[in-house]
Amino acid sequence: MKTVRAAAAWLDGVGVAALLPGTDLVLPSLWEAITGTRAVEWGVQRDDGKFEFTPEMARCWQWKDELPGRGLALAGKHFGAWAALIAPRLIPHAWTVAAERRETLTGIHLEIADAVREHGALTMPQLRTLVAGAEKKHLAPLQRALVLTNSHVVEQSQGWAAIAVDLVDRLWDVREVPDAELELARTVLGSSGELSAADLGGALGWRVKRSRDALEQLDVRTRVEDDVRLYSLV
Repeated sequence: MKTVRAAAAWLDGVGVAALLPGTDLVLPSLWEAITGTRAVEWGVQRDDGKFEFTPEMARCWQWKDELPGRGLALAGKHFGAWAALIAPRLIPHAWTVAAERRETLTGIHLEIADAVREHGALTMPQLRTLVAGAEKKHLAPLQRALVLTNSHVVEQSQGWAAIAVDLVDRLWDVREVPDAELELARTVLGSSGELSAADLGGALGWRVKRSRDALEQLDVRTRVEDDVRLYSLV
């Protein structure tokens, strides 16, 4: 995989992916698509003793920002504490399923969302100047609720570049779709081959009961191994 367009085509095929592989995460990852291995190698030491990204990690890190920046993916911590990539075709499904999370947002979350709606995409330093008490920890519930998402990279005068966040419903045509849970479950099951309800819950940020209910509604094969029910597509 040599181009961001190839990465977008791969993501469209798998539907939902992680940026990097996780020990307990059944989702495919962009890193694996680039390198063909789950073993993550972050950097190499230069002659001057400093470290820099490996060429593969540099590409992975660039594309995590370029994909959403070019409208080729939704990227952010939308299912958990790890970076997720969602293909455009499944954004309405993820948005629909996150409706209950939007109902639990608190005052500070709504203030942050209103600031972004009024001023456009904002970095965390910019949000702190606009919303009293705004902290990075407040972005996680907004991303899980599919209210905010990573927009683009903004260079800073000092230190690392900052990620700007924008409204999901401004960047994408979001709408309620039927059977959203089932389609997301089918997508993850299709890319993983076989999984448990707990595996699905870890991939989509669902409780095990919700995952099991969705899997039981699909046309799947089941088997039991070590007292764990495993599901695979027929």
